Amino acid sequence: MSRKKLCEYYWAPFKSDCEELLGRFQQTESVRYEAFSAIWRKMEFSSVFFSGTQSDHEKRSFTRLTFTIAYRYILPPYSFQIRVGGLYMIYGFYNTQSIWPKEKIRIALKDWYDVKKLIADAKSCQHLDVVYVFKRLLSSKAFCFTAMPQKLTFESSERIIQHNVNEEFRDHKNRVAELVSTEMLEEVANVHDHYERLKKSSVPSSSGVTLLNLTYLVQKCAFEYQQWQDKIAAEKEKNSKKETTQKSESSSRADMLAAIKSKSYGHVSKGMKSRRHRQVEMVTSGSGADQALFGPKRRPPSLRTRTWQNFGKPSKPEQTQEWLLSVMEEDKNALKRKDIRRFKW
Repeated sequence: MSRKKLCEYYWAPFKSDCEELLGRFQQTESVRYEAFSAIWRKMEFSSVFFSGTQSDHEKRSFTRLTFTIAYRYILPPYSFQIRVGGLYMIYGFYNTQSIWPKEKIRIALKDWYDVKKLIADAKSCQHLDVVYVFKRLLSSKAFCFTAMPQKLTFESSERIIQHNVNEEFRDHKNRVAELVSTEMLEEVANVHDHYERLKKSSVPSSSGVTLLNLTYLVQKCAFEYQQWQDKIAAEKEKNSKKETTQKSESSSRADMLAAIKSKSYGHVSKGMKSRRHRQVEMVTSGSGADQALFGPKRRPPSLRTRTWQNFGKPSKPEQTQEWLLSVMEEDKNALKRKDIRRFKW
């Protein structure tokens, strides 16, 4: 089965199983790994790698699919509990996969800040089992830091399936504002008034009982929380504006350099056709110096020629005497004449 068909075949059912697991974990209202592992074992999630796939290629493709689906649940906009459940789910998939070498978890650099913030929040709230699971994954070198969460190949956009966010798992940032509504405040005020009347009737006034305005205190707490949320949003907006200004400055500088380069290289002087024709005529019909200047290149002299030019030809050729075992006929006649002359003397 090809990767495209395998992704289309397993994506929807496996995603529904993961959301079923996270839904049960959400009902526990806990972030303990003990509660998650109990649900994991009850649903027999470890058996997903041992059924349905046959070849090693299909097993590796299916393992990548599981990490791609589970990876989405550790990122915003999901709530803290769902993100912790997604981290536990990735930890379980990594340690129960049936291929070797183990497939790594792709994490895009743009999402690494959100993951580190999740671990920092868990550490500040003393959820040490969350920190332990993350440290185990880091020590096992389970993460593969990439530019994109999925591999990009030719026509890969057609194979990427959009991940629809489950609204039940979404993190609602305005829960306090939704909770402190007008109807709720009226109901709290009525209950508080009834409680105060009962308290006055049962306790004498000389005891010094103070009457607290509970409705005002609830409104004050909600207002302070809203101010805190607005402050955080303003800081994020300020940082984003600062980053955009830096990017715009760098882009404007790059545009200015590109404009200078295009201006300097774009206005090269080009002569007219008639002038170019006259230049060719001047070169072809000019003096010898012009021809030597614009003529074809000559080959450099060879090593023998340069040696001869540097050291020159010797004035007298050296006379070498040949020593031979056999004597030439002319030398024999010369020797006979010498002997005759010597004899005459």
